[in-house]
Amino acid sequence: MNPAFRRQFSAVLSIAVQRGALRCARSNSAEQTVPAGGLLVLQRRRYCCFEMKPKVYVTRNDYARIGLDLLKEECDISLWDEAYPVPRDEFLKNVAGKDAIYCSLNDRIDKELLDQAGPNLKVISTISVGYDHIDVKECKQRGIRVGYTPDVLTDATAELTVALLLATARRMFEANKQVHTGGWKSWSPMWMCGKSIKNSIVGIFGFGRIGQEVAKRLAPFKPAQIQFTSRTDKFLTAEDLGVTQVPFDELIETSDFLIIACSYNVETANLFNDAVFSRMKPSAILVNTSRGGVVEQHDLIHALRAGKIQAAGLDVTTPEPLPLDNPLLTLPNVVLLPHIGSADIETRIEMSRITACNILAGLKGVKMMSEV
Repeated sequence: MNPAFRRQFSAVLSIAVQRGALRCARSNSAEQTVPAGGLLVLQRRRYCCFEMKPKVYVTRNDYARIGLDLLKEECDISLWDEAYPVPRDEFLKNVAGKDAIYCSLNDRIDKELLDQAGPNLKVISTISVGYDHIDVKECKQRGIRVGYTPDVLTDATAELTVALLLATARRMFEANKQVHTGGWKSWSPMWMCGKSIKNSIVGIFGFGRIGQEVAKRLAPFKPAQIQFTSRTDKFLTAEDLGVTQVPFDELIETSDFLIIACSYNVETANLFNDAVFSRMKPSAILVNTSRGGVVEQHDLIHALRAGKIQAAGLDVTTPEPLPLDNPLLTLPNVVLLPHIGSADIETRIEMSRITACNILAGLKGVKMMSEV
């Protein structure tokens, strides 16, 4: 971390700690508490201090410290003391006897790990909106509560989605490379020309919180139409957002930009495959900020090489990190990012706080801020 960024990060964190103070620790109040900014709400009830400090396992050492500081007040913390995911064998070895787990998308929590953890495990809290890395069904059967962090990362992910769409459509990474490698010789009328959002048809697959916020941010670019497909009716009316709901077939066949903003599940796994790419416009641009597993990656590579679609902007891949010999890295019509959808400082601090508060609430048997 460079010194300037470190200073900025420290300043933001200091403000968050001063303002935020979500009182996740003890309280005799039955009131609800809303901290500055109104982002986080934790229902608090009358409860006693822990007779013995619960044991919490934290899967890496580089989460924003505000969450760990909250836990340290009332829990015994053990952690994988590295800034990368805990190896599976270490995770299995060190989770035994713990009361709670603070984890991320990189940490697979399945029956094997739950067996190893043992009967003391009461809470798992993930610092993510997705929880497909956790066997939720198995947790429910064992009475283990699962917390996650929706809502707080909606705006950050929507912003990143729009940025990725623009970078891909206007060929920003290609153009930047030309500047650095001497390809910029002189002005040329058609050189590095990209694709405009204005008067285009923008399609969004998945119209939950993030999909709706993406639509709001794209409207000022004056597309001819924003259309969406969603499996749920939990969205604002088309009149409110100026969008149109269409069947999936129409979405993939008519969209100039196709944004994937759905959750990853059995229904969406590898949904975007060769059959879908073959029906998209050859000039279409695909943007994925949801999960890499929604796209059949080998089929996407073939589609990009064969000209079945024009380009792709990906914040998520399979696997993550992407190996350096992966063919996606050789394609000039692909913009790749390392899964940074929620990566702004304020959002990651709030995510850390929510994750910790979910653990404390779960251990004390009160309502979590966000429970699966």
